[in-house]
Amino acid sequence: MTDSNVLRLFVAVAMLAGCTMAQASPQGDAINAPGPTTEIRSSVPSTTSDSKPDLKDIPGGDASVRLGVGDLIELSVYDVPELNTKTRVSDSGDIYLPLVNYVHVDGLTINDAAVAIEKRLDQGGFIRNPHVQIFVDESTSNTASVLGEVTKPGVYPVTGQQTLFSVISAAGGLTDRAGKSITITRRDHPDKSVAVTITHNLEDHPESNIAVFSGDTIMVRRADVIYVVGEVSHPSGFLMDNNNRLTVLQAIALAGGTARFAKLSEVRILRKGPAGVNEVPVPLKKILQAKANDVPLQPEDILFVPTSARKMLTGKTTDAVMQMATAASIVAIRP
Repeated sequence: MTDSNVLRLFVAVAMLAGCTMAQASPQGDAINAPGPTTEIRSSVPSTTSDSKPDLKDIPGGDASVRLGVGDLIELSVYDVPELNTKTRVSDSGDIYLPLVNYVHVDGLTINDAAVAIEKRLDQGGFIRNPHVQIFVDESTSNTASVLGEVTKPGVYPVTGQQTLFSVISAAGGLTDRAGKSITITRRDHPDKSVAVTITHNLEDHPESNIAVFSGDTIMVRRADVIYVVGEVSHPSGFLMDNNNRLTVLQAIALAGGTARFAKLSEVRILRKGPAGVNEVPVPLKKILQAKANDVPLQPEDILFVPTSARKMLTGKTTDAVMQMATAASIVAIRP
């Protein structure tokens, strides 16, 4: 019987045994793979017995991709079609293969996983100098979550060399209410988040286009808003950048000034607190006469300018002002 036939007999017996072992838990069969590398192991035979050519830009075969639980992979061994298989990484991070039993691949790059399998095949005396190639058909682990003020929040694939701007673009870009701050939390270091500064024109901050890795959570912060409603020319909500704080006079100026029937002595700020909405009186008439200091506004404040016919805000009037703020158009204040 030839060596090739003997190997095929081994494979057949192993595959038959695998049918009964597929549901069993691996018992210490994981192997420590070598450190990360930038090569991709090719199933194409080399021109010499000691070298293996590199294949670049193979779909599903990027060396930077790390395998994870739930990934569906396709494995092939050159010149041994009986070992070609398609399998999914189990919840324990293992894959089952004929001859070599269970191999732990969770967290390994495609290249590292191929090296680990080649080592098992070689050390077991099954194949001399094997050439293993792995493709990722479905990736459930190589993703990043994009949350907050983007058009389509969700989970997006991260394969190859991905950057922050490319992932945000995949999520539909920033919304009109996006602030200038983005926080990235790494899966490996959840206690050490990375904060970057952006604007709606992403090209203004090329230094913020940092690398994004699988497992990252990207949170796009909502910009602070000040609402100006009531007897002003253009009732609006004004977005503020991180370091751009407004005062009462600035907010009213942005809203086009007070209208003809505004009652300047009864201007109020509606401010949300732990106990609910509080009313803060604003002496706007005295501020305009330079007899009182301007009042700084806080995020989510509602500055209400009543008409001369209105009474001081109480009861349902407060609810009505809250509804005005909800209906107000949002205007971005950009440098």
